[in-house]
Amino acid sequence: MSSILSNVLPAPEDPVLSVIFACRDDPCPVKLNLSVGAYQTEEGKPLVLEVVRKAEQQLANDLYCDKGYLPIDGLADFNKFSAKLILGDDSHAVKENRVVSIQCLSGTGSLRVGAEFLAKHHQQRVIFVPNPTWGNHPFIFTLAGLSVEYFRYYDPHTRGLDFEGMLEDLGAAPSGALVVLQACAHNPTGIDPTLEQWEQIRQIVRSKGLLPFFDNAYQGFASGNLDSDAQSVRMFVADGGECLIAQSFAKNMGLYGERIGALTIVCTSEDVARKVKSQLLLVVRPMYLSPPIHGASIVTTILKNSDMYKDWTIELKGMADRIISMRQQLYEAIQARGTPGDWSHIIKQIGMFSFTGLNEKQVRMMAKEYHIYMTYDGRISMAGLSSKTVPQVADAIHAAVTRIP
Repeated sequence: MSSILSNVLPAPEDPVLSVIFACRDDPCPVKLNLSVGAYQTEEGKPLVLEVVRKAEQQLANDLYCDKGYLPIDGLADFNKFSAKLILGDDSHAVKENRVVSIQCLSGTGSLRVGAEFLAKHHQQRVIFVPNPTWGNHPFIFTLAGLSVEYFRYYDPHTRGLDFEGMLEDLGAAPSGALVVLQACAHNPTGIDPTLEQWEQIRQIVRSKGLLPFFDNAYQGFASGNLDSDAQSVRMFVADGGECLIAQSFAKNMGLYGERIGALTIVCTSEDVARKVKSQLLLVVRPMYLSPPIHGASIVTTILKNSDMYKDWTIELKGMADRIISMRQQLYEAIQARGTPGDWSHIIKQIGMFSFTGLNEKQVRMMAKEYHIYMTYDGRISMAGLSSKTVPQVADAIHAAVTRIP
């Protein structure tokens, strides 16, 4: 029988998945995967927050909870508290009812719904993303029908922010273009602008009439403080202009598999917000119709209860502090080995990831000889390190740098 699907071509190799598969298939008992963007404990295990367990127990004991369909826009309280979390309790935009929030399928789904909405209702279809950016950004926006362009972000020579290049590229962007900004803990570089730099970015974005789309995947996960990590977004909201925000609770609540996030759009008036929401529902309905209830119920339970919220902030800071500690330990271990070069960028960067500066040949050598896996651009997940594995990684980096230019 002839195959109708015989003309389907194999997909091109995914650079992240190929590393994950290579590590999975490595029989070495001491292999280490530093490519995955998920928090792990000191023992190398996924962490379920105690406050999440408490919330789930409370939900399990609530006889009024059911598993019925949620509305298209999701759980109402989840949307309300998610918006307040990123915009702040005293947000004028919230008080003036010009904020639209809908529950989506984590950060990825929030970006995709926002992209579909913009492709249908925004005249300018060019969207600028940082170079480099999260690997899924170009796919999400291209498949939604937007044209992806890049602005300079990372300077490989300083292993820091190419701020002048960033401003120059944004200043040259066509009026009305979309621009993706990561709110904090930039993936993959771990480099964030300072507050003073954020203000200059805001000024040029507004003066050029660009529409910012914030990817907010790591709130609280960068500094350990939810409000500090939201400052970049709140700057843009405070000026009265429009913006979109994709939120994820995968990292900061450890709810990776629950796929829980929100898309928030800040509008210029209540009337505009009402129209925007009506069109967002038309995007969601043929895509997945109704979002999942369990993750949204967990998040809402925690955000509504002041004691649980406090417990969450304590656990969240514990995760952020452990990552900061891993940065310091790795830096000191590299320094102790006399590894050539300046490695201070490891402790200057922030959040889950570090752009180490290692090249592809060095990365492949570390995988082959030391069984340490990372993406080929040299990005490592600091959350995948532990005090036990830091010496192993430092040894491998020293060998790679001294043997391969």
